[in-house]
Amino acid sequence: MASGTTAFSNNNADVWLRDVMSDCVLCPRACHVNRLAGQTGYCGQTAELMAARASLHYWEEPCISGISGSGTVGITNALSGTTGSGTVFFSGCNLRCVFCQNHNIALGKAGRVITPKHLVEIFLNLQEQGANNINLVTPTHFLPQIAIALEQAKCRGLHLPIVYNTGSYESADALRHLEGLVDIYLPDLKYLSAELSTAYSHAPDYFEIACAAIAEMYRQVGDPVICADTGLMQRGVIVRHLLLPGQTKDSKKILRYLHETYGDHIYISIMNQYTPLSQVAGIEALNRTVTQQEYDRVLRFAERIGIERGFRQEGSAASESFIPEFDERGL
Repeated sequence: MASGTTAFSNNNADVWLRDVMSDCVLCPRACHVNRLAGQTGYCGQTAELMAARASLHYWEEPCISGISGSGTVGITNALSGTTGSGTVFFSGCNLRCVFCQNHNIALGKAGRVITPKHLVEIFLNLQEQGANNINLVTPTHFLPQIAIALEQAKCRGLHLPIVYNTGSYESADALRHLEGLVDIYLPDLKYLSAELSTAYSHAPDYFEIACAAIAEMYRQVGDPVICADTGLMQRGVIVRHLLLPGQTKDSKKILRYLHETYGDHIYISIMNQYTPLSQVAGIEALNRTVTQQEYDRVLRFAERIGIERGFRQEGSAASESFIPEFDERGL
């Protein structure tokens, strides 16, 4: 729990859930739909909590998953770890990027309804399996329900770091309700260009919204804390940037912004795992992988401007084999 902060009570969370779900403004889409009445907005979800998978996941940054993880290594310092991240994939998404590798759950085509009470059991089961942390993937549109479950799970002995894994199209006001509940933020910073964010995520204001959200995340959890014995992160922010084919200039602008804004107070993960799936077959600019030359160019730029706390991906990470089966496992 953040120093000097106290997570809000379940009673407050219940009131917030009723208020926000009856006129939903949880995210910047501000759809104003009554999700309690079964209406859906951009995320495609009602107020019923829906998830697609809960399992140990080995393909995150090594300080999240452990040393057997994603093929990412520190730009300057390798980390060590152990057993996997206790990952819960939620259905639906408020971005629905056209190239999303998790498009089946982003569109709500996979997953099943669970209660916050059952989510508590899922968290505790992952802890019993030896998870390094609890990793909430695409949680934005279920934030009140998740907050209730986290409070209850912590009362029942959940002690692992909580990871909030997001595309960053978040309301800073909504994120403030997580203060004291989340230990590690794992946000994307996908684009600086409004042209790209409009074309691929239907969000012309993405960069401004995401930057404000990341600033709130950093305010809550502060500088990175890494366990000296395990190399696992206990607190902090890792900002991810996925390089897209043909977009090295936008990537460089994002890296410069992050480094000039946060310096060594955050980690930056530079990812080359973009995988062109069938839904982008008709989009010529996206229908190929990132070349090694493109990725190396961005890595050299990161080193040249002085980024030291970060991760790169070695080898070929662009493969459908790294995408989990959203088969309701662990639910």
